[in-house]
Amino acid sequence: MAGPKFGSFKSENKGDSAASAAGAAAQRRDPYEVLGVGRNATEQEIKSAFRRMALKYHPDKNADDPVASEKFQEATFSYNILSDPDKRRQYDSSGFEAIEADSHELELDLSSLNTVNTMFAALFSKLGVPIKTTVSATVLEEALNGSVEIAQLHLGKSVCRKVEKQSAHFYSVDITEEEAKLGLVCRVCSTAKSKFKLLYFEPEENGGLSLALQEDSAKTGKVTSAGMFFLGFPVYRFEHNNSAAAAKDPDSAFFKRLDGFQPCEVNELKEGTHYFAVYGDNFFKSATYTLEVVCAEPFSTEKEKLRSVEAKILAKRSELSKFESEYREVLAKFTEMTSRYAQEMQTVRVFVEHLFLFLALFSHNVLA
Repeated sequence: MAGPKFGSFKSENKGDSAASAAGAAAQRRDPYEVLGVGRNATEQEIKSAFRRMALKYHPDKNADDPVASEKFQEATFSYNILSDPDKRRQYDSSGFEAIEADSHELELDLSSLNTVNTMFAALFSKLGVPIKTTVSATVLEEALNGSVEIAQLHLGKSVCRKVEKQSAHFYSVDITEEEAKLGLVCRVCSTAKSKFKLLYFEPEENGGLSLALQEDSAKTGKVTSAGMFFLGFPVYRFEHNNSAAAAKDPDSAFFKRLDGFQPCEVNELKEGTHYFAVYGDNFFKSATYTLEVVCAEPFSTEKEKLRSVEAKILAKRSELSKFESEYREVLAKFTEMTSRYAQEMQTVRVFVEHLFLFLALFSHNVLA
């Protein structure tokens, strides 16, 4: 996976850590080469390439095969870079070293971990270490092969169920042309505060399903929830920001905060059958949830307010880009002036001390 395995955590001094990072960077292959995509590859092309490699080399299918395990980890690490707009820009401009400081988040397929490592993962998560999880390759492969059980879901009718950890419940929903034009919202919540992923799949020619969208649950008040919005216009969301990096450089974190404001890949659905799934993302226990797909017709006012606030955020992002340049210039000048102020204070203090010293010596000589 991206980053070290849980079983290999150990403390290192800063010198060893830096040398180790430099050595690891020198040995890594170009992420584009690993995934077999060009440098101008789209986000969807990168996702598709990673999905193919993940299914081929996943530990579930290649038990006791160290070569497959290394290829799987290499593909995951490469995908974590190229699927993140900031990390991709950093890599394109300066290589691995540019993203080394921000590469401490882990992304794990919990189904591939043994009990001990899962316990470590759960512990680190509770301690606040950001641990990103992926959908089990077994679930994705079964979906691609068309071997999953799919339940029928009706618009406006909620479903309450419990899904086992690292497993998924699949649903299909039929929508008319009129409903598609009005827009749809798929929402899931858990009063038990379970962790889950809301997934949207697209049908393949062979009858299988391929993962197209994914939303991780997040705590909202007394529940955890996730939602997908197909409203006929781009709906934006905030991509995850590195909290550790933000703590180290709050100024950069502020100016980059709106960089994570990115449009969802799918913003409207066509008439026909569509497929969703709820994936249990708890470490040890099953996830309870309520799922509902509703027509957006009653939310016309909310839709307009959403478009308005999105436009304001986009405009503010552009303003902040210009303001950052101005701020950096003023900050550099302020830093220069502050440094000079401290130097001048020191110089004045020394001069005054010398004055009193020489006066004291003069007085002493006169009296003598």
